[in-house]
Amino acid sequence: MNHVQNKVAFKTKAVIFDMDGVITDTMPEHFEAWRVVLQARGIVVKHLDIYRREGQRGITSVKEIFSERSLPFDLNDAEKILLQKEELFKKNTRKRFIVGTRRLLQFLKKNGFTLAIVTGTARHELHQILPDKLYDLFTIVVTGDDVVHGKPSPDPYLLALKKLAICADDALVIENAPFGIASAKAAGLRCLAVATSLPQEYLQQADAVFPSIKALRQNIEFVLT
Repeated sequence: MNHVQNKVAFKTKAVIFDMDGVITDTMPEHFEAWRVVLQARGIVVKHLDIYRREGQRGITSVKEIFSERSLPFDLNDAEKILLQKEELFKKNTRKRFIVGTRRLLQFLKKNGFTLAIVTGTARHELHQILPDKLYDLFTIVVTGDDVVHGKPSPDPYLLALKKLAICADDALVIENAPFGIASAKAAGLRCLAVATSLPQEYLQQADAVFPSIKALRQNIEFVLT
């Protein structure tokens, strides 16, 4: 049985969403692109190698994957890997959405909450994946291109707070991966996690863990209070 852990309740003015695995169902395509490009270099990766790094800047992911295998890291080669990965992702990605997220976004917007996105995805990829109808719901968008240090650094969420001109106590984050949760918490934000990509045991740093967006939506009045 799925277990939801609710630790706190709080008031909220803005809701900040991660994108991959929270709004868009794109993690399978991200993994496959990484798998193919790295396999061509003799590197085998499993789902957890990629899914647990969701939200991290790509160049950092390459560096860590190489380091974990005691392989020499070359910046020029890493940039080629990223370019190949992005091209393969663009070729194969489909516009699929996490069940319940679009309805949640519309509910929040209708009820006066300010919406934001903080994602490690590059801005040009985001525009390809996210339809204008959804993109236009968000007041601000922070991408991997906007910060030097991505998740789990607090910088992406600190930049979002600066752009929103609010303090951390007035915002709520919805994430689905450990690095995203760590980033939000390091920025002083409260964070809800949904187990759309990883089992709940990987998400325990969050203030509350939900098995799905639908389960979160069922408790929305509580978590926004």
